[in-house]
Amino acid sequence: MVNIKNTVNELDPYVPGRSNADLARAYGLDPAKIIRMGSNENPMGPSPMAIKALEENLHTINTYPESNIDDLKGKIASYAGTSPEEIIVGGDGADEILDVLAKTLIEPGDEYIVHPPSYMYYEFTFNIHGAVPVYARWDIEKNQLDLNSVLEAISPRTKVIFLCTPNNPSGGLIDKQDIRTILESTDALVVVDEAYWEFSGVNNLELLAEYDNLFILRTFSKVMGLAGMRIGYGIGHKDFIQYMHRVKPVFSLIKLSYLAAVTTLDDPNYIEKSTQLSIQSRDYLYREMSKFPALKVYQSWANYILVDVRGTGMNSKEISEELMKNGIIVRDCSSFRGLDDYWIRVSVATMEEDEQFINVLKNILQ
Repeated sequence: MVNIKNTVNELDPYVPGRSNADLARAYGLDPAKIIRMGSNENPMGPSPMAIKALEENLHTINTYPESNIDDLKGKIASYAGTSPEEIIVGGDGADEILDVLAKTLIEPGDEYIVHPPSYMYYEFTFNIHGAVPVYARWDIEKNQLDLNSVLEAISPRTKVIFLCTPNNPSGGLIDKQDIRTILESTDALVVVDEAYWEFSGVNNLELLAEYDNLFILRTFSKVMGLAGMRIGYGIGHKDFIQYMHRVKPVFSLIKLSYLAAVTTLDDPNYIEKSTQLSIQSRDYLYREMSKFPALKVYQSWANYILVDVRGTGMNSKEISEELMKNGIIVRDCSSFRGLDDYWIRVSVATMEEDEQFINVLKNILQ
């Protein structure tokens, strides 16, 4: 066999949520009736305007996408409240932006800081490029960042610090003053992952005017309802964005994803309804799950809720298995660094699906 480079040979594979087809095969279920509450998706579905645009442009997929997407950048900038020169758009969701960040910044042996439990793809992407993870701490009981653990982790080799707010999988927010303190404590790039910011109503965009080492990561996969189209974007200092464009693939954003993104941003009523539906679902799930004495349910500002299930007498794999037998997918969080085998993450769904989930959960825990 050919020789594989060490960083890839030593890499732990990323563990995604289970698919409908996988679950249907495993348990003999109807794929159309499976309730997806494991991948933080949008239960409302995509904007009707986006669907119409895709249907009308399917015949164009034999041609390459436009390399100039200034109109999309302009719409994103208007939505975000910034300028187009501060925007970079990725065609594999925010994950492509992470890869471009690593290509732009990382030399083998450089360090980056993460605060487990958090989004595991930071490590998956940066380790491939030879970066060395340094672990700060998320205080899971308080559901907040341990600021001192981040400050103590900073060294002369620190190139990037990841801050996820709302944090995935815990749903907690990072205080803006803590972000400011970290920005002022380092020349490293501070990446604030705001994939779920719309569900909290809190963002950190105003800090961009003060700190040129701030980079904000966002996505169209959540509130925009386009997870299957893989569109992400970053907001940063315009000079840094230009360096990123040197290594970013030119045609990574496919034609149909571009159209879906543009038309969704042209549908503010959809975005507002989508946001409110997810918040309503989240609040219902938090309230109803909190009624089970065996569950410890964490307050969330995202579109998912972290739950400690050790009081049930089952671990996360066992309770996830019981739910899957009933056609409901939740996320077993045992693969998240910083969590043990007793945590699940429950994503929002439609109100009807939420009620089905609560009834199934009640039967399992009786």
